[in-house]
Amino acid sequence: MTQPPSQQPPQGGFGAPQEPPSGSPQPPQGPPQTPPPAQPPQSPPAPQSPPPAQPGYAYPQSPGQAPGQIPGQAPGYGHPQQSGPYNQQQPGPYGQQPGPYGQAQQPGPYNQQPGPYGQAQQPGPYNQQPGPYGQQAQPGYGYPQQQYPGAPAPGGPGGGSLFKRKPALIVGAAVVALLVIGGGIFVATNGGGDDKKPVAGKSDDAKPSTSPSVDEGNGNSDGDGRESDDDLNAGRKPGEAKVLWLQKNDIDLPRNGSDVYGPWVVGDTVVKGMYRSISGYSVADGKQKWTLKLPADLCAAPSQTTTDGKIVIGINNGTTDKAVCADLQMIDLNTGKAGWKKSIKKNGIWDIMSEISLAISGNTVAVGRTGNSSAYQVSDGKELFGKQPGDCQPFAFAGGPKLIAASNCRTDDVYNPQHQVQELDPTTGKPKWTYRPKRGWEIDRVFSVSPLVVSLKKDKEWSILSLKENGSFRSGLVSDKGDKFAPDCGSAFAIFRKSLDGCTGVAADANTFYIATSQDSSGLARTNKVVAFDLNTGKPKWKAAAPAERMVKPLRMEGADVLLYVEAGYSKGGGIATLAPTGGAVKMVLKHPVSTSQIESTFYDTKIVYAGGRSFIASGRVSARNDKEELETKTMMAFGN
Repeated sequence: MTQPPSQQPPQGGFGAPQEPPSGSPQPPQGPPQTPPPAQPPQSPPAPQSPPPAQPGYAYPQSPGQAPGQIPGQAPGYGHPQQSGPYNQQQPGPYGQQPGPYGQAQQPGPYNQQPGPYGQAQQPGPYNQQPGPYGQQAQPGYGYPQQQYPGAPAPGGPGGGSLFKRKPALIVGAAVVALLVIGGGIFVATNGGGDDKKPVAGKSDDAKPSTSPSVDEGNGNSDGDGRESDDDLNAGRKPGEAKVLWLQKNDIDLPRNGSDVYGPWVVGDTVVKGMYRSISGYSVADGKQKWTLKLPADLCAAPSQTTTDGKIVIGINNGTTDKAVCADLQMIDLNTGKAGWKKSIKKNGIWDIMSEISLAISGNTVAVGRTGNSSAYQVSDGKELFGKQPGDCQPFAFAGGPKLIAASNCRTDDVYNPQHQVQELDPTTGKPKWTYRPKRGWEIDRVFSVSPLVVSLKKDKEWSILSLKENGSFRSGLVSDKGDKFAPDCGSAFAIFRKSLDGCTGVAADANTFYIATSQDSSGLARTNKVVAFDLNTGKPKWKAAAPAERMVKPLRMEGADVLLYVEAGYSKGGGIATLAPTGGAVKMVLKHPVSTSQIESTFYDTKIVYAGGRSFIASGRVSARNDKEELETKTMMAFGN
């Protein structure tokens, strides 16, 4: 299938290009809200060689946007617009074949073929294709950035804060931020220089210790729990789950607080990390099983572990202001034992490790950062692959059953970036396929690895596309007019770090993508819906309402059903629920007690894990105005039958 060369899609918007091939999503009927003017039809530009790459790396930035404003829209988000970021890839080897408006590339490193619609690449190491419509290239590996809390965030989904949580009396509770990120540049260089060699060996810096602190929910406080006469289960009603335990902070934190990493559930242990330690607790009673003290700040962690419970975290390479996130530490979360430790070798001036992102796929941990990337075996720290050849470098990865890389390509226009998404062999780093969206669109998040569902942003515009197993275009999602969406992708306090995966509020099975809407009403009667999209057409299949006066968000798939978290509300406990793949009513699986709904509502930047019939609610960040309040901050809570 090909597109007529005389029809150029208008700029801006969210959806498939005009005159899409058969099977591509069609825009909704009715006028979109405040779209940019469409360009008149044009003939495709004459083929020309792409401009040579310029030295230097830069950071693409987006203009500011008022909090709560949805990308591509005036305040008050409407439906996705007509134009979109999609380059059509046709079936063939690795899902690609030439079309009449541009020949496919021959195998070979970074072969390019100009053409108006960005033809697909043939398999070969690190092949690339030019952007559509003859755009120019940009200078530098732009790293998508996040902003300080409280600053307007450009381009992102959601009718309001994507990092929205229930009110909490901690610093930044009223922050409104959006998924798509941009803003200032914050650069720190590794003082170790280029000649610092990585060394894999047993870590002597991480030291285990134990200091349990938990309220077991029966009025018996062990350490930092509630008062002894305050029984968490005293008001529990029939049919409600039991509060298994409640944990309060027992760590002396820096003035600005600390992000919380995890929780991860490994067997009978739930693990979370914060500041300069990582700890494991019994899932049954919350008592601390082990704690591993770290030599410096915990600065990065993947969203998931290996199947046998091992993880690799990032640690600052010192405790001074000049320290950067350049050390890796493997930990067995079953036992809390530290394994190998390795310093990431800096590879050139543009290898910036002020922040890194980590993803695990199989026995591989991939490290993304500005201008470079690397990967290691989780089991022994052996380096598997490093910087990719050519002008495109991964800045972040998504893990799980596949290793997906988002790359930025060095070009001569910092304001018009060229990104690409690839599936990499987790052992060799070689791409199995490459997909390039239109110039100017940046890979923002990976909502699902299998099937592959990718979020993209361009300035104030936002789009979601799905790709086939071979990397060719499957569909672009087009929502109904008036729908607003609120995927939840992490702390609003992250400034420079970029992780592709780990979002909640979204889930996917083989043919359907599920996403939560932002709230439909305000005040105490907040509620929302789950919208299911057909991944083959990009069109909505059905919508399912949350329980009355509740908010829900998908967590993942549970068999054939969608697993949901039902947020606690005013005099309403939260809980875990499921939704059938055909929609319908939400079915509660675990009802949290109404009597503890106020406690459940105070968790900031809430993280939810459901495993083994238990739900774990954790704060994504801990911060307070003084030491006393800091030690009273509730950090994790568990429910079960």
